[in-house]
Amino acid sequence: MIKRIRLNLALQGGGAHGAFTWGVLDRLLEEPWFCIEGISGTSAGAMNAVMLAEGWRKGEADGARAQLEAFWTQLMLPAEVGSAGLGGSMTRLLHSLSPHVSPYDLNPFDINPLRDTLQQLVDFDALGQDCPFKLYIAATEVEAGRLRLFRESELRVEHLLASACLPNLHRAVEIDGRYYWDGGFAGNPVLYPLVMEGRKRDLLMVLLQPLEKVGVPTTSQAIADRMAELGFLTTFMREMRTIVLMQQRMRRRPWLLGAMERRFRSLRFHLIGPDDTLASLHRSTKLDTSREFLYQLRDRGRERATRFIGLHRAKLGVRTSCVLQRHFL
Repeated sequence: MIKRIRLNLALQGGGAHGAFTWGVLDRLLEEPWFCIEGISGTSAGAMNAVMLAEGWRKGEADGARAQLEAFWTQLMLPAEVGSAGLGGSMTRLLHSLSPHVSPYDLNPFDINPLRDTLQQLVDFDALGQDCPFKLYIAATEVEAGRLRLFRESELRVEHLLASACLPNLHRAVEIDGRYYWDGGFAGNPVLYPLVMEGRKRDLLMVLLQPLEKVGVPTTSQAIADRMAELGFLTTFMREMRTIVLMQQRMRRRPWLLGAMERRFRSLRFHLIGPDDTLASLHRSTKLDTSREFLYQLRDRGRERATRFIGLHRAKLGVRTSCVLQRHFL
């Protein structure tokens, strides 16, 4: 008998780099012990979360693997228009134009090929009625600047497009009279619903950005890149710091026996982060959907997940496997 371990997953966004998370999930889904309670996802993390849930609804782990592959395969550009050809040229053009041209001018009809892909692959009505996991899909409300989490029972295509809406490339997504941008501005990934509402104690974070970068950027491009990275990382770092400090506080006060106090004491955190190659990629590659590039990212994700399983499988369900004080305090 194999004891199943039910985890909560927090999936970070990062455009095409989300194929790395595809690889991580693909490898974890091969493990007979791997099970899920809830998932929070932002941007590409939201896409992976919904594809994982929809695939699991259809056929459990094997269905989830097939669904993730179908999604990322549909995003891929043919090899002849990949990163070295037309696809790469268009990626570089979009990246160079975005600081200077509004998407309301550049894309007046708000064309987004991702819409058709999502409508084709996900039965949102069926998923809302029979979702196998709790889902928390993050978006940022433009006018109020606050985080909005969409739940599995209400999900539609617009919610996923909102979670992944980069304001320099796409118009804000309107939902019920409010406008939304990429969830990364408010939480990337979001942790508190998994901490506060989940019942299981193990939380696995799958990150696409390194928690630390050695060296101070000195060129204008390197400075701009690091500023963009920090903009999408700071809210997560602050939220994680708060959680760790609260956990330490509760452990110093063992006489507090409320449900939330006991939960904070018992939380166990796990982390799968990017390898050195992914961490070193320029942010413009987040728009690169060439077949070769996405498969490379998937394979790197599988390798990192395999490494994590080898090092930390015995700690799941027992204790935290990452050094929280080093990263977040």
